Amino acid sequence: MSATDEIWFTRCPVPTATGIAADRGTLAAEFAPDGIAVRSLRDAAADKDGDGLPLSHFTHELAALFREGGNVPALWARSRGEATRVIALTWIEERQSILVRAGSDLRGPEQLRGRKLAVPRHDIAIDFWRAMALHGHAGALGLAGLTLDDVRLVDVPGVRQGQWEGELAALRDGVVDAVYVKGALAVEAARRYGAEVAVDLDAAPDRRSRVNNGTPRPITVHQRLLDERPDLVTRFLAVLLDAAEWAAGHPGDLARILGAETGAGPDGVAGAYRAGTAGSLGLDLSPERLELLAQQERFLSAQGFLPEPVDVAAWADHEPLRRARELRAARAQGAATSATAAAPAPATP
Repeated sequence: MSATDEIWFTRCPVPTATGIAADRGTLAAEFAPDGIAVRSLRDAAADKDGDGLPLSHFTHELAALFREGGNVPALWARSRGEATRVIALTWIEERQSILVRAGSDLRGPEQLRGRKLAVPRHDIAIDFWRAMALHGHAGALGLAGLTLDDVRLVDVPGVRQGQWEGELAALRDGVVDAVYVKGALAVEAARRYGAEVAVDLDAAPDRRSRVNNGTPRPITVHQRLLDERPDLVTRFLAVLLDAAEWAAGHPGDLARILGAETGAGPDGVAGAYRAGTAGSLGLDLSPERLELLAQQERFLSAQGFLPEPVDVAAWADHEPLRRARELRAARAQGAATSATAAAPAPATP
């Protein structure tokens, strides 16, 4: 891999620094002088699973791959023995809520006791949709001191075409009393079905109630890439840091990119990503975020989604992000020095 002529990236259809950098062309521009092509796994022709993404999006078997996406597949891949490392984490609120039928008397987490809650089931390698629903319900129940043992979980066949369609159809038909949803497409789907919010998880003061597939969202790379081309990892992360900083100052442009990334219209984007989203794409590996990821690992292990436990602290590699920040600082200093040198000398009196 030392003579790498292409690197790959993949991201979920959600807000990511990778998606912003790809949209703006900064990833391609970073590596073009080296003759390295930057390719999107989403556009690759390969065996596919889940939402039409190539299998490597889930398994991370491709060594030259940067993945910014849901933590369920990332943890699952690591649990299966793939030598990946998490090199950064983001946290973006994405409108997580529990929906009920219009006119339902269910209007708070305490009223979930004894109710029928939808849990989708998909025939895919790792059913992250099911994991999301279970943890979303658990988060809502926890607000009232309840657990999954206090409700009736109802399996709902997953629908590949159209996010949340299977669960919302079951809600409409009275098969279940409540469904968990998140993101911009969920906002639009809820309106189509006339569903109403019974529990707004985003309003809970403790973010631990919102730990789920996308919160926190990891950026992972293969250990082989770190070993053989750490320079590429450093530069890739530096571009993502630039993208996150750019997003903070361009909320209007970010909304357009989010529409393209999620496939949702302006109303869905506005309903899912509230004020402050533009400034929340920052990358870090803080102890707080790592503990939130560890909370997710514990839940997934307890629910049987992971074949083996994952030591989140050992999984994290802090060096790439540290080096990327140093690279950005050095580049900024170099640009400032060049600007000073190019400035015209003051006129002599």
